[in-house]
Amino acid sequence: MISFSSIQPTSAAQPPTTSAADTSRLFHHQVSFPSPPHHHRQHYPPARRHGLRVRAMDAAQPYDYEAHLINRVNQSTKLKIAIVGFGNFGQFLAKAFVRQGHTVYAHSRSNYLSVAESVGATFFSDLHDLCEQHPDVILICTSIISTESVLRSLPLQRLRRNTLFVDVLSVKEFPKNIFLQVLPSHFDILCTHPMFGPESGKHSWQTLPFVFDKVRIGDEDSRLARVENFLDIFRKEGCRMVEMTCAEHDKYAAGSQFITHTMGRILEKLHLDSTPINTKGYETLLDLVENTASDSFDLYYGLFMYNENAMEQLERLDLAFEALKKELFGHLHDVLRKQLFGKSEEGTVRRPVLGKLPKKGTPFLSPGHPQSETLGNEKE
Repeated sequence: MISFSSIQPTSAAQPPTTSAADTSRLFHHQVSFPSPPHHHRQHYPPARRHGLRVRAMDAAQPYDYEAHLINRVNQSTKLKIAIVGFGNFGQFLAKAFVRQGHTVYAHSRSNYLSVAESVGATFFSDLHDLCEQHPDVILICTSIISTESVLRSLPLQRLRRNTLFVDVLSVKEFPKNIFLQVLPSHFDILCTHPMFGPESGKHSWQTLPFVFDKVRIGDEDSRLARVENFLDIFRKEGCRMVEMTCAEHDKYAAGSQFITHTMGRILEKLHLDSTPINTKGYETLLDLVENTASDSFDLYYGLFMYNENAMEQLERLDLAFEALKKELFGHLHDVLRKQLFGKSEEGTVRRPVLGKLPKKGTPFLSPGHPQSETLGNEKE
């Protein structure tokens, strides 16, 4: 019997540096396989006449440690993300997640199996099956009005105890409060809002704002790293990262996003059509209608219903429109009086002028209030 005990593998403390070819030559120089005696050859089976063949070696094989470490780092930053609510916006986000190498699971009331496969995601029609995959992140991507019912329907007992919950809703105080009420304290919570959608972000996310609030994150290194890995998805896409509280977000969003959607919905009711002589301003209005009307009415209703600042903005819109009409009709009335009475009243009639609206948060006064006539014309 031939012993291989004389072959000593390279010490584990020193990584081998020889190539596969060098190792093979070294092995064959150290070990020789003598031919059997001439008078015994006839007793060997025909397959063994040419000597033994090496099937395996105990010596350590060449190993690219640098590539291995890089691969381990890359794998450690990849997440398993479960998107609950795989509509247009969920599909829009999933493409970026898959493109960056993350594993994406999807669930929705509608069957999006073929759509999920086309973007590289795995679709689950049953929430229990999805949660048994133990995703790192549960991304709530439903409509605002269905968020609570969907969250309460999740089989939380099938998830890992420190799973990260993230939302991407257009209001922030509402999902924050729901998460804190429904989710046990061992789950992490990150509230986010990508300030763009499938239309405005279809070409690039460069410089587009991404708002986030780390509502409740465990202090373990792995949990802190997981949050950063999720946020890095949007950093790598070029988003402008904005960290602020959920209350601050809702205050700003009511004055920007809700107003934008409201004006878009109003213009949609006018059925604006493109003309052969469109101005740049008119093209902007048409783009506004396209960007807002393509969203579901549930989204717009959610912006109103679940943002306590939205009602104030509607009141300010009404006040602004009435003030504008008053100024417009006042000018018309002045022209008519001049036509009727000539110069006899010149300099005696004071035309109403559109004043500035009260600042946000200033209570609106009733029309009969003594200060109601001057409040809108105060100088700042």
